[in-house]
Amino acid sequence: MTIEHIEIPVLLNQLESSIFEVMEQRKVHNPIFIGIHTGGVWVAEKLHRWLKIEEPLALLDISFYRDDFSQIGVNPKVKQSKVPLTLEGRDIILIDDVFYTGRTIRAALNEIFDYGRPRQVILGVLIERNGREVPIRPDCIGAEINLAKGQRIKLTGPEPLDVDIQSVP
Repeated sequence: MTIEHIEIPVLLNQLESSIFEVMEQRKVHNPIFIGIHTGGVWVAEKLHRWLKIEEPLALLDISFYRDDFSQIGVNPKVKQSKVPLTLEGRDIILIDDVFYTGRTIRAALNEIFDYGRPRQVILGVLIERNGREVPIRPDCIGAEINLAKGQRIKLTGPEPLDVDIQSVP
């Protein structure tokens, strides 16, 4: 998919199909859907509804789990995580908007494991872009996009969901 032709409905459909396929392959039963604030929550809300997941949508704010927390300090928009008291032995579907370095997902996994040891975690992302820095990769992807150095992807929303390609100085 090219940068000029990013169509959110197409990406959401591809991600939904991929998640459904992986759920069948890995025999996922009654999963807990977790969206990472902010863009991941927007994507997770749509998929949670489309896939008719029974459990309430869980929300994760990984601000205090980031590896750069001591450098950047508290985000002024820290939101409360809303996760069941225990995730012990549960199937988890973790959703984020853009997978870039993998550090956000590493932080999310650290927080998830503070709630218990899940049976398995399936990672779904709307967009995977080049730049991985840690050995983590998504199981389900809406689209893979390569950006030039100095560009970043920003999801805007929640309604309508859209993608903004920005230049970083």
